[in-house]
Amino acid sequence: MSFPLLTATAAVPAVGAILTAAVPAARRTAAKWLALLVSLATLVLAGVVFGRFEPGGERYQLTESHSWIKDFGVRYELGVDGIGVALIALTALLIPFVILAGWHDADPLETSSKRWRPTQGFFALILMVEAMVILSFEATDVFLFYILFEAMLIPMYFLIGGFGDRAHSGSDENAAAQRSYAAVKFLLYNLVGGLIMLAAVIGLYVVAGNFSLTEIIEARADGTLEMATSTERWLFLGFFFAFAVKAPLWPLHTWLPNAMGEATAPVAVLITAVVDKVGTFAMLRFCLGLFPEASKWATPAIVVLALISIVYGALVAVGQRDIKRLVAYASISHFGFIILGIFAMTTQGQSGATLYMVNHGISTAALMLVAGFLISRRGSRLIADYGGVQKVAPVLAGTFLIGGLATLSLPGLAPFVSEFLVLVGTYVRYPVAGVIATTGIVLAALYTLVLYQRTMTGPVKEEVRTLPDLRPRELAVVVPLIALLIFLGVFPKPLTDVVNPAVQHTMSDVQQKDPQPEVEAAK
Repeated sequence: MSFPLLTATAAVPAVGAILTAAVPAARRTAAKWLALLVSLATLVLAGVVFGRFEPGGERYQLTESHSWIKDFGVRYELGVDGIGVALIALTALLIPFVILAGWHDADPLETSSKRWRPTQGFFALILMVEAMVILSFEATDVFLFYILFEAMLIPMYFLIGGFGDRAHSGSDENAAAQRSYAAVKFLLYNLVGGLIMLAAVIGLYVVAGNFSLTEIIEARADGTLEMATSTERWLFLGFFFAFAVKAPLWPLHTWLPNAMGEATAPVAVLITAVVDKVGTFAMLRFCLGLFPEASKWATPAIVVLALISIVYGALVAVGQRDIKRLVAYASISHFGFIILGIFAMTTQGQSGATLYMVNHGISTAALMLVAGFLISRRGSRLIADYGGVQKVAPVLAGTFLIGGLATLSLPGLAPFVSEFLVLVGTYVRYPVAGVIATTGIVLAALYTLVLYQRTMTGPVKEEVRTLPDLRPRELAVVVPLIALLIFLGVFPKPLTDVVNPAVQHTMSDVQQKDPQPEVEAAK
């Protein structure tokens, strides 16, 4: 029996979470180092998965299958395609930086309320989220995926509600109330989506007789499994609704600004760069794979919703006064691009959407973590409380600028490649939608450059004169992310080679081909 590599990649952070939580309360530093070492071990395993994956091989590789709940046909079934491999690598890559950036975020507070923050629990919860997200990218049993899809809400709820941002303008009681509101809103929105998905999962089992993604796709392809049109559409809507909440797609997005605003910067990165990718990934794997005809039926409406997300998110970001909420609304706009690329039903669009998931994760992590370092120094999230930072902390300002330029998809940085592919892939099938989506680029330049101008340039405000520049630990977080943004911006081939075959399989599932360009005959 071959070594269960996929199980090990998820089991290491899960076991590490238990061990980290068990570290004695007085050994906070030991718990931090243990969590960091576990995340690095997971990164090594993810690298092995990436290295052993053969882009030209079988669709799902490194597969594992074991009987789990036999009476209901539920199996512990794992396998990865190129899209899953890329997102596992992204998750494993970002978690060590999240842990390093949040090194002191859960240290005990000396406040009037004497509230104690359980450091071990903070890092254990991060590792548990990592384990569940990685396993969700590997699951090829629909019921197993559903359990992971819902279970990851629990640690995220405690990370948002129990370890909120210390930079709050109100009293301790008001800050706690805001954190609680954001955590409950996050949980309720995603639980409602999950409950609707559960009904669709049960319906799928009634129709198909099993939960195996690969078996259902094969049965649909060879005609041995047929669904009534209305049934397929209702099941699709049940799955898509849950994924649209997590993505987040307008108008189901309103939980995200609250959650990212009240969470610490590393947890905000965990939300938008890691957890939310499960939603867009699932649209590719489950919506298009299980319900191809319904996916094509719903495409016009989803394209419209994606365009609204792009423009609305960018417009609201322009008017934000809070740095973290600005990044949150920018992410809503970016997720609109990802969903637009998925449902453009073209090779370029879906390849761009997958690359966008990876590149958005890296660029948002870079920008949000540097913003978090800035906010922790000044103790405020308000843009108006800053000015002239580049004169007192030039390295911080420079890295903040690069993260911002990546967010607006500057050529030469990684997000440009993915955004360009999404726009091209959309334009060849939906020219009007492609043109409208380009307005998101203009607005992204506006909110990014205005944010930089108001915080980093101009006269030095008295409150920022003593701000220190980035420290060695902070540089260890930011520099590798910036290096990755540059590397993947000029050489995206390592990712495209892995992703493109998986995209071809997805296009085959929905029986779509790229539109042929119209060429006028020579006169």
